[in-house]
Amino acid sequence: MTKIIAFNKHRKVIAADHSALTAQAGVVMRRRNTSAATPIGLGTHHAGRAVAIAASIVVPTRGRPQLLNRCLASLALQSFDSERFEIIVVDDGPSEQTRDVVSGWAAHSGEKGGPLVTYIPSMGPHGPAAARNHGWRAARGAIVAFTDDDTIARADWLRNGIQAFADDVHAVCGRVIMPLEGTPTDYELDAKNLETAEFVTANCFCRRKVLEDLGGFDEQFRFAWREDSDLHFRLLDYHANIVREPNAVMMHPVRPAGWGVSLRQVKKVQFDALLYKKHPKLYRRKIRARPRWDFYLTVVALTTMLLSLLGGAAGLGVLSGLIWIFMTGRFCFQRLQKTSKAPGHILEMVVTSMLIPPMAVFWRAVGAVRYKVGFL
Repeated sequence: MTKIIAFNKHRKVIAADHSALTAQAGVVMRRRNTSAATPIGLGTHHAGRAVAIAASIVVPTRGRPQLLNRCLASLALQSFDSERFEIIVVDDGPSEQTRDVVSGWAAHSGEKGGPLVTYIPSMGPHGPAAARNHGWRAARGAIVAFTDDDTIARADWLRNGIQAFADDVHAVCGRVIMPLEGTPTDYELDAKNLETAEFVTANCFCRRKVLEDLGGFDEQFRFAWREDSDLHFRLLDYHANIVREPNAVMMHPVRPAGWGVSLRQVKKVQFDALLYKKHPKLYRRKIRARPRWDFYLTVVALTTMLLSLLGGAAGLGVLSGLIWIFMTGRFCFQRLQKTSKAPGHILEMVVTSMLIPPMAVFWRAVGAVRYKVGFL
Protein backbone atom coordinates (compact mmCIF):
# COMPACT_ATOMS: atom_id res chain seq x y z
CA MET A 1 0.00 0.00 0.00
CA THR A 2 1.12 3.58 -0.59
CA LYS A 3 1.11 6.06 2.22
CA ILE A 4 0.90 9.73 1.33
CA ILE A 5 2.01 12.45 3.70
CA ALA A 6 1.91 16.11 2.67
CA PHE A 7 3.94 18.88 4.30
CA ASN A 8 3.59 22.62 4.09
CA LYS A 9 6.56 24.93 4.48
CA HIS A 10 6.22 24.80 8.28
CA ARG A 11 6.30 20.97 8.17
CA LYS A 12 2.75 20.52 9.41
CA VAL A 13 0.99 17.62 7.81
CA ILE A 14 -1.78 18.63 5.45
CA ALA A 15 -4.70 16.30 4.85
CA ALA A 16 -4.97 15.80 1.10
CA ASP A 17 -8.26 15.55 -0.78
CA HIS A 18 -9.64 12.09 -0.14
CA SER A 19 -11.27 11.54 -3.52
CA ALA A 20 -8.10 12.52 -5.38
CA LEU A 21 -5.97 10.16 -3.34
CA THR A 22 -8.23 7.18 -3.34
CA ALA A 23 -8.36 7.34 -7.12
CA GLN A 24 -4.82 5.97 -6.98
CA ALA A 25 -4.64 2.22 -6.46
CA GLY A 26 -3.59 1.34 -2.96
CA VAL A 27 -3.44 4.91 -1.66
CA VAL A 28 -4.20 5.55 2.00
CA MET A 29 -4.66 9.08 3.31
CA ARG A 30 -3.14 10.03 6.65
CA ARG A 31 -4.72 12.84 8.64
CA ARG A 32 -2.62 14.31 11.41
CA ASN A 33 -2.71 17.55 13.36
CA THR A 34 0.82 17.58 14.70
CA SER A 35 4.03 18.75 13.03
CA ALA A 36 5.71 15.38 13.47
CA ALA A 37 6.84 13.73 10.24
CA THR A 38 6.71 10.12 11.35
CA PRO A 39 3.95 7.96 9.82
CA ILE A 40 1.46 6.27 12.10
CA GLY A 41 2.46 2.70 12.90
CA LEU A 42 5.61 1.06 14.17
CA GLY A 43 5.99 -1.70 11.64
CA THR A 44 4.47 -3.61 8.79
CA HIS A 45 2.24 -6.58 9.52
CA HIS A 46 2.36 -9.99 7.99
CA ALA A 47 0.11 -12.89 9.01
CA GLY A 48 -0.85 -11.05 12.20
CA ARG A 49 2.78 -10.57 13.19
CA ALA A 50 4.23 -7.08 13.76
CA VAL A 51 7.69 -6.70 12.25
CA ALA A 52 9.95 -3.80 13.18
CA ILE A 53 11.35 -1.71 10.34
CA ALA A 54 15.14 -1.93 10.39
CA ALA A 55 15.92 0.52 7.60
CA SER A 56 14.24 3.33 5.69
CA ILE A 57 15.39 4.31 2.21
CA VAL A 58 14.85 8.02 1.44
CA VAL A 59 14.75 9.14 -2.19
CA PRO A 60 14.26 12.86 -2.97
CA THR A 61 12.99 13.57 -6.47
CA ARG A 62 11.81 16.42 -8.65
CA GLY A 63 10.34 16.12 -12.12
CA ARG A 64 12.22 12.98 -13.22
CA PRO A 65 9.60 10.20 -13.18
CA GLN A 66 11.43 7.98 -15.68
CA LEU A 67 14.66 8.02 -13.70
CA LEU A 68 12.73 7.54 -10.46
CA ASN A 69 10.94 4.53 -11.96
CA ARG A 70 14.29 2.91 -12.74
CA CYS A 71 15.59 3.68 -9.24
CA LEU A 72 12.52 2.25 -7.50
CA ALA A 73 12.76 -0.93 -9.57
CA SER A 74 16.22 -1.56 -8.12
CA LEU A 75 15.15 -0.68 -4.56
CA ALA A 76 12.06 -2.88 -4.63
CA LEU A 77 14.20 -5.89 -5.58
CA GLN A 78 16.69 -5.66 -2.73
CA SER A 79 17.86 -8.97 -1.27
CA PHE A 80 16.73 -7.90 2.19
CA ASP A 81 13.67 -8.97 4.16
CA SER A 82 10.95 -6.84 2.53
CA GLU A 83 9.05 -6.60 5.81
CA ARG A 84 12.02 -4.93 7.46
CA PHE A 85 12.61 -1.97 5.18
CA GLU A 86 10.55 0.80 3.63
CA ILE A 87 11.00 3.19 0.72
CA ILE A 88 10.14 6.87 1.18
CA VAL A 89 9.93 9.08 -1.90
CA VAL A 90 9.87 12.84 -1.29
CA ASP A 91 8.53 14.74 -4.29
CA ASP A 92 10.12 18.19 -4.14
CA GLY A 93 7.98 19.41 -7.04
CA PRO A 94 4.75 17.47 -6.60
CA SER A 95 3.39 16.13 -9.88
CA GLU A 96 0.85 13.57 -11.00
CA GLN A 97 3.51 11.78 -13.06
CA THR A 98 5.77 11.23 -10.07
CA ARG A 99 2.91 10.18 -7.82
CA ASP A 100 1.73 7.73 -10.49
CA VAL A 101 5.18 6.13 -10.64
CA VAL A 102 5.30 5.74 -6.85
CA SER A 103 1.72 4.45 -6.66
CA GLY A 104 2.45 1.94 -9.39
CA TRP A 105 5.43 0.54 -7.57
CA ALA A 106 3.53 0.56 -4.27
CA ALA A 107 0.73 -1.48 -5.82
CA HIS A 108 3.21 -3.89 -7.37
CA SER A 109 5.11 -4.16 -4.09
CA GLY A 110 1.89 -4.87 -2.21
CA GLU A 111 0.89 -7.63 -4.62
CA LYS A 112 4.34 -9.26 -4.49
CA GLY A 113 4.87 -8.91 -0.73
CA GLY A 114 7.48 -6.19 -1.20
CA PRO A 115 8.43 -3.26 1.04
CA LEU A 116 6.06 -0.51 2.10
CA VAL A 117 6.28 2.57 -0.16
CA THR A 118 5.50 6.09 1.09
CA TYR A 119 4.98 9.16 -1.08
CA ILE A 120 5.56 12.62 0.43
CA PRO A 121 4.69 15.66 -1.70
CA SER A 122 6.81 18.47 -0.28
CA MET A 123 5.17 21.89 -0.30
CA GLY A 124 8.35 23.56 0.92
CA PRO A 125 10.93 24.48 1.87
CA HIS A 126 12.47 23.12 -1.31
CA GLY A 127 15.83 21.68 -2.26
CA PRO A 128 17.42 18.25 -1.78
CA ALA A 129 18.45 19.01 1.80
CA ALA A 130 14.89 19.90 2.83
CA ALA A 131 13.49 16.94 0.90
CA ARG A 132 15.79 14.51 2.68
CA ASN A 133 14.76 16.04 6.01
CA HIS A 134 11.12 15.41 5.19
CA GLY A 135 12.06 11.85 4.35
CA TRP A 136 14.11 10.82 7.36
CA ARG A 137 11.71 12.51 9.77
CA ALA A 138 8.96 10.32 8.36
CA ALA A 139 11.16 7.22 8.57
CA ARG A 140 10.51 4.40 11.01
CA GLY A 141 13.80 2.59 10.63
CA ALA A 142 16.64 2.99 13.10
CA ILE A 143 18.94 3.31 10.08
CA VAL A 144 18.20 5.71 7.22
CA ALA A 145 19.68 5.03 3.79
CA PHE A 146 19.94 7.93 1.35
CA THR A 147 20.18 7.80 -2.41
CA ASP A 148 19.15 9.87 -5.44
CA ASP A 149 16.40 9.31 -7.97
CA ASP A 150 18.89 8.70 -10.82
CA THR A 151 20.75 5.80 -9.20
CA ILE A 152 20.48 2.03 -9.59
CA ALA A 153 21.09 -0.06 -6.48
CA ARG A 154 22.82 -3.41 -6.72
CA ALA A 155 20.58 -6.15 -5.33
CA ASP A 156 22.71 -6.56 -2.18
CA TRP A 157 23.23 -2.81 -1.62
CA LEU A 158 20.92 -2.44 1.38
CA ARG A 159 21.95 -5.72 3.00
CA ASN A 160 25.67 -4.91 2.80
CA GLY A 161 25.13 -1.37 4.03
CA ILE A 162 23.12 -2.49 7.05
CA GLN A 163 25.58 -5.26 7.91
CA ALA A 164 28.36 -2.67 8.18
CA PHE A 165 26.71 -1.17 11.27
CA ALA A 166 28.61 -2.52 14.24
CA ASP A 167 27.49 -1.20 17.62
CA ASP A 168 29.97 1.69 17.51
CA VAL A 169 29.26 2.77 13.91
CA HIS A 170 27.24 5.93 13.33
CA ALA A 171 27.29 6.19 9.53
CA VAL A 172 28.31 4.12 6.52
CA CYS A 173 29.46 5.24 3.07
CA GLY A 174 28.84 2.89 0.18
CA ARG A 175 30.58 2.79 -3.21
CA VAL A 176 29.36 4.77 -6.19
CA ILE A 177 30.10 3.56 -9.71
CA MET A 178 29.60 5.91 -12.66
CA PRO A 179 30.10 3.86 -15.83
CA LEU A 180 31.36 5.72 -18.91
CA GLU A 181 32.08 4.53 -22.41
CA GLY A 182 34.83 5.99 -24.57
CA THR A 183 36.57 9.30 -23.97
CA PRO A 184 34.47 11.42 -21.61
CA THR A 185 33.41 15.01 -22.02
CA ASP A 186 34.48 17.59 -19.44
CA TYR A 187 31.06 17.31 -17.82
CA GLU A 188 31.23 13.51 -17.67
CA LEU A 189 34.76 13.50 -16.25
CA ASP A 190 33.76 16.02 -13.58
CA ALA A 191 30.67 13.96 -12.68
CA LYS A 192 32.79 10.82 -12.39
CA ASN A 193 34.65 12.44 -9.46
CA LEU A 194 31.65 11.33 -7.41
CA GLU A 195 33.22 7.85 -7.39
CA THR A 196 36.12 9.07 -5.23
CA ALA A 197 34.19 11.49 -3.04
CA GLU A 198 34.58 10.85 0.68
CA PHE A 199 30.89 11.19 1.57
CA VAL A 200 27.93 11.50 -0.83
CA THR A 201 24.20 11.30 -0.24
CA ALA A 202 23.81 9.23 -3.40
CA ASN A 203 24.94 6.30 -1.26
CA CYS A 204 25.15 6.69 2.50
CA PHE A 205 23.53 5.29 5.63
CA CYS A 206 23.09 7.02 8.97
CA ARG A 207 21.55 6.16 12.31
CA ARG A 208 18.30 8.06 12.78
CA LYS A 209 19.35 9.03 16.31
CA VAL A 210 22.45 10.75 14.92
CA LEU A 211 20.35 12.67 12.39
CA GLU A 212 18.10 13.78 15.23
CA ASP A 213 21.11 14.94 17.26
CA LEU A 214 22.49 16.90 14.30
CA GLY A 215 19.16 18.29 13.17
CA GLY A 216 19.44 16.63 9.79
CA PHE A 217 20.54 18.49 6.69
CA ASP A 218 21.05 22.25 6.62
CA GLU A 219 18.24 23.55 4.41
CA GLN A 220 20.16 26.72 3.59
CA PHE A 221 21.85 24.57 0.93
CA ARG A 222 19.03 24.93 -1.59
CA PHE A 223 20.77 23.24 -4.51
CA ALA A 224 22.31 19.81 -4.86
CA TRP A 225 25.70 21.16 -3.84
CA ARG A 226 27.71 20.92 -0.62
CA GLU A 227 24.74 19.81 1.52
CA ASP A 228 26.31 16.36 1.77
CA SER A 229 29.72 17.86 2.64
CA ASP A 230 28.07 19.91 5.38
CA LEU A 231 26.47 16.81 6.90
CA HIS A 232 29.79 14.99 6.62
CA PHE A 233 31.66 17.79 8.38
CA ARG A 234 29.06 17.92 11.16
CA LEU A 235 29.38 14.16 11.57
CA LEU A 236 33.13 14.64 11.99
CA ASP A 237 32.55 17.37 14.59
CA TYR A 238 30.13 14.97 16.27
CA HIS A 239 33.04 12.50 16.43
CA ALA A 240 30.94 9.99 14.55
CA ASN A 241 32.47 6.69 13.55
CA ILE A 242 32.04 6.66 9.75
CA VAL A 243 33.03 3.48 7.95
CA ARG A 244 33.25 2.61 4.27
CA GLU A 245 31.50 -0.42 2.83
CA PRO A 246 32.70 -1.03 -0.75
CA ASN A 247 30.21 -3.86 -1.19
CA ALA A 248 27.24 -1.50 -0.78
CA VAL A 249 27.28 -0.56 -4.47
CA MET A 250 25.13 2.07 -6.13
CA MET A 251 25.33 2.59 -9.88
CA HIS A 252 25.02 6.25 -10.84
CA PRO A 253 24.85 6.62 -14.64
CA VAL A 254 25.87 10.07 -15.86
CA ARG A 255 22.80 11.90 -17.07
CA PRO A 256 22.90 13.43 -20.56
CA ALA A 257 23.60 17.16 -20.49
CA GLY A 258 23.11 19.94 -23.00
CA TRP A 259 25.72 22.21 -24.51
CA GLY A 260 27.31 24.55 -21.98
CA VAL A 261 26.11 22.60 -18.94
CA SER A 262 29.10 23.86 -16.93
CA LEU A 263 27.74 27.41 -17.10
CA ARG A 264 24.55 26.31 -15.38
CA GLN A 265 26.55 24.61 -12.65
CA VAL A 266 28.60 27.70 -11.72
CA LYS A 267 25.75 29.26 -9.74
CA LYS A 268 26.17 26.55 -7.13
CA VAL A 269 29.55 28.00 -6.11
CA GLN A 270 27.77 30.47 -3.85
CA PHE A 271 27.16 27.64 -1.39
CA ASP A 272 30.90 27.10 -1.01
CA ALA A 273 30.83 30.34 0.97
CA LEU A 274 28.23 28.91 3.33
CA LEU A 275 30.19 25.70 3.79
CA TYR A 276 33.38 27.70 4.40
CA LYS A 277 31.63 29.90 6.96
CA LYS A 278 30.44 26.87 8.91
CA HIS A 279 33.59 24.75 8.59
CA PRO A 280 36.58 26.89 7.52
CA LYS A 281 39.29 24.40 8.51
CA LEU A 282 37.57 21.33 7.09
CA TYR A 283 36.73 23.24 3.91
CA ARG A 284 40.38 24.07 3.33
CA ARG A 285 41.49 20.58 4.23
CA LYS A 286 38.96 18.59 2.25
CA ILE A 287 37.43 20.83 -0.44
CA ARG A 288 39.88 23.47 -1.61
CA ALA A 289 43.18 24.21 0.08
CA ARG A 290 43.66 27.62 -1.58
CA PRO A 291 41.43 30.22 -3.25
CA ARG A 292 41.04 30.14 -7.04
CA TRP A 293 43.82 32.65 -7.71
CA ASP A 294 43.84 31.60 -11.36
CA PHE A 295 40.23 32.74 -11.72
CA TYR A 296 40.89 36.00 -9.89
CA LEU A 297 43.95 36.75 -12.04
CA THR A 298 41.93 35.98 -15.18
CA VAL A 299 39.14 38.34 -14.12
CA VAL A 300 41.57 41.11 -13.11
CA ALA A 301 43.34 40.81 -16.47
CA LEU A 302 40.04 40.89 -18.38
CA THR A 303 38.77 43.91 -16.41
CA THR A 304 42.05 45.78 -16.82
CA MET A 305 42.10 45.07 -20.56
CA LEU A 306 38.58 46.43 -21.06
CA LEU A 307 39.14 49.52 -18.91
CA SER A 308 42.50 50.23 -20.53
CA LEU A 309 41.08 50.02 -24.03
CA LEU A 310 38.21 52.32 -23.07
CA GLY A 311 40.62 54.75 -21.43
CA GLY A 312 43.07 54.81 -24.31
CA ALA A 313 45.90 53.03 -22.43
CA ALA A 314 46.73 50.72 -25.34
CA GLY A 315 49.96 49.35 -23.89
CA LEU A 316 48.40 48.25 -20.62
CA GLY A 317 45.41 46.94 -22.54
CA VAL A 318 47.57 44.74 -24.75
CA LEU A 319 49.60 43.42 -21.81
CA SER A 320 46.53 42.59 -19.72
CA GLY A 321 44.89 41.10 -22.82
CA LEU A 322 47.82 38.75 -23.34
CA ILE A 323 47.59 37.66 -19.68
CA TRP A 324 43.86 37.03 -20.08
CA ILE A 325 44.41 34.99 -23.26
CA PHE A 326 47.14 32.96 -21.56
CA MET A 327 45.09 32.21 -18.44
CA THR A 328 41.96 31.38 -20.44
CA GLY A 329 43.94 29.12 -22.79
CA ARG A 330 45.59 27.42 -19.83
CA PHE A 331 42.20 26.71 -18.24
CA CYS A 332 40.79 25.40 -21.53
CA PHE A 333 43.82 23.16 -22.08
CA GLN A 334 43.48 21.69 -18.58
CA ARG A 335 39.85 20.78 -19.28
CA LEU A 336 40.67 19.18 -22.61
CA GLN A 337 43.66 17.12 -21.46
CA LYS A 338 41.73 13.96 -20.59
CA THR A 339 38.48 14.65 -22.38
CA SER A 340 36.95 14.40 -25.84
CA LYS A 341 38.62 16.17 -28.76
CA ALA A 342 35.46 16.24 -30.87
CA PRO A 343 35.13 19.63 -32.63
CA GLY A 344 31.85 20.44 -30.87
CA HIS A 345 33.33 19.69 -27.46
CA ILE A 346 36.46 21.75 -28.18
CA LEU A 347 34.29 24.72 -29.17
CA GLU A 348 32.27 24.28 -25.98
CA MET A 349 35.44 24.25 -23.89
CA VAL A 350 36.79 27.40 -25.57
CA VAL A 351 33.57 29.36 -25.04
CA THR A 352 32.85 28.18 -21.50
CA SER A 353 36.49 28.64 -20.44
CA MET A 354 36.12 32.32 -21.28
CA LEU A 355 32.89 32.65 -19.31
CA ILE A 356 33.42 30.43 -16.26
CA PRO A 357 36.10 32.50 -14.41
CA PRO A 358 34.08 35.77 -14.28
CA MET A 359 30.87 33.88 -13.50
CA ALA A 360 32.57 31.89 -10.73
CA VAL A 361 34.08 35.02 -9.17
CA PHE A 362 30.66 36.71 -9.31
CA TRP A 363 28.86 33.83 -7.57
CA ARG A 364 31.63 33.51 -4.98
CA ALA A 365 31.10 37.20 -4.21
CA VAL A 366 27.33 36.65 -4.01
CA GLY A 367 27.90 33.85 -1.51
CA ALA A 368 30.33 35.92 0.54
CA VAL A 369 27.84 38.80 0.78
CA ARG A 370 24.79 36.60 1.34
CA TYR A 371 26.39 34.59 4.14
CA LYS A 372 28.51 37.44 5.52
CA VAL A 373 31.85 35.69 5.33
CA GLY A 374 35.28 36.64 4.02
CA PHE A 375 35.51 34.01 1.32
CA LEU A 376 37.82 33.84 -1.67
